[in-house]
Amino acid sequence: MKNLWKALLMVRQCDPWSFRRRIFYELLQSLLPLLSLYILKLLIDSVSGQWSVVSGQFSPLVLLLVLCLVFLFNRIVSALSSINNDVLGQRLVDHVSDLLQRQSARLDMQYYDTPDYHDTLHRAQQEASFRPLQILTNLMAVGGSMVSIVGVVAMLLTASWWVIAVMVAAAVPGFVVRLYKARRIYRFRRENTQLYRRTSYYSAILTARDFAKELRTFSLAPIFRGRFVEVRKQLVARLLSISRRLGMLDIVCAFIEAAAMFAIVWLLLREAFAGAITIGTFVMLFEAFRRGQGYLQNLVAGIAGLYDNRLFIGNLFEFMVLEPTITDPEEPVEVPKDIAEVEFRDITFRYPDMERDVLKSYSFRARRGEITRIDGHNGFGKSTLVKLLLRLYDPDAGAVLVNGVDIRRFRPQELRERIGVLFQDFARYYCTLGENVSFGGSDRDSDVRRALMLSGADGVAEGLPQGKDTLLGRLFDGGRELSMGQWQRVALARALVTDAPVLVLDEPSAWLDHDARKHLDETLQKLKEDKIIIIITHTQ
Repeated sequence: MKNLWKALLMVRQCDPWSFRRRIFYELLQSLLPLLSLYILKLLIDSVSGQWSVVSGQFSPLVLLLVLCLVFLFNRIVSALSSINNDVLGQRLVDHVSDLLQRQSARLDMQYYDTPDYHDTLHRAQQEASFRPLQILTNLMAVGGSMVSIVGVVAMLLTASWWVIAVMVAAAVPGFVVRLYKARRIYRFRRENTQLYRRTSYYSAILTARDFAKELRTFSLAPIFRGRFVEVRKQLVARLLSISRRLGMLDIVCAFIEAAAMFAIVWLLLREAFAGAITIGTFVMLFEAFRRGQGYLQNLVAGIAGLYDNRLFIGNLFEFMVLEPTITDPEEPVEVPKDIAEVEFRDITFRYPDMERDVLKSYSFRARRGEITRIDGHNGFGKSTLVKLLLRLYDPDAGAVLVNGVDIRRFRPQELRERIGVLFQDFARYYCTLGENVSFGGSDRDSDVRRALMLSGADGVAEGLPQGKDTLLGRLFDGGRELSMGQWQRVALARALVTDAPVLVLDEPSAWLDHDARKHLDETLQKLKEDKIIIIITHTQ
């Protein structure tokens, strides 16, 4: 029940007024069909000449008019409810997406290194956009069905309590089957999360631009299509096996419900032939029983849906309760504005679930006014040093010091704002050139232009139709693609835009031509007097 309550609060939080309207519309839609059913009884009695205290007071024309007005009002309420549901649904999608994005952004990098995290994130993403709204829908269905059932029971009591007993007994098997089905499907989806993620991965390889060149050059499409099909076959075969068994149980329940309908209708027919009830009462009771079965089925579906969604919404809350391990210290120290030295002292580190240390008792110092180069083979841990300095990870042993102070005493975000960094696997943002640079921490036009000049990307801007306001990449209309060397210069500008006192460049010339490398060297010589510059390169 705790997860259900949390889900309802989430729906209410995203749009309180739509949430209240949803409850009001559901109540009206539960009562109006019962009212129309009673008016229909009066109309039939009035037409057939079987007078009653109420029907005798109104002409058939008046009763028909009232019946049509109730029908019209019900349709209007239904239309308004549909609009309200669309609004609430979209607000909920936006709200939950924001929650997921915020949570993902606040978690440590170490989460990305474990398959369990990706499984948890995948399950949360699959369920988050609609499960909370479904829980509200199920609750409204349960509440509305109960209101309707109370009205139906009141009508059926005029015939016999056996009618009610049979109607309820016929619904029990379906209720049990639905609960079993919900549990079985949930277990299937959870146990096969990795297979579902594999299908998404293979689909991305076959459709994403990043893989397009190699996919065609090495004729890889048949391989990955085959793998996608094979995994889908496994999933479909398992799902169909479950579906067949559950389908047979549904058929058994249908036979039970049909037998109950036969018994009740036969009982009502006997009462009508004996003159114990009027034709209008027979129609009302028959319709009440038929609708009562429908309301019971809705009640069963609502309760089973609550059970089902309670299981699946747990995937969202399982993700939302994850907590970062790298947080602000209880008594933070301000990051020095004048940084003269960065030191790695006896650093030992390994990534989660790895069997060996990436770095072991590693030490080095970098000082202002110098260009410190870290050179090593692949797998040496050079790029890991950047992550440790930015405190994306914490070392298992040793410490990273800034002006002699352990960086774990600083607020992580404040520390990162004092470091300009070019990653080896730098990101390419399909935004404007100016935005690509300003994402480094400053959107002032003077800072952006200075960074473009220092990185050599000013020449890139000059060759674009709208200069630094040109959209980059070919993902969206009007975008212009850059070469990898041009992208690297843009990424370098992003590292330089804030004029941070520490500059870390991981393979900064990997994609640069001779002239661009020369420009980079000249830039670094100009900057080194006021900065700590660390350059990471591969052993030649």
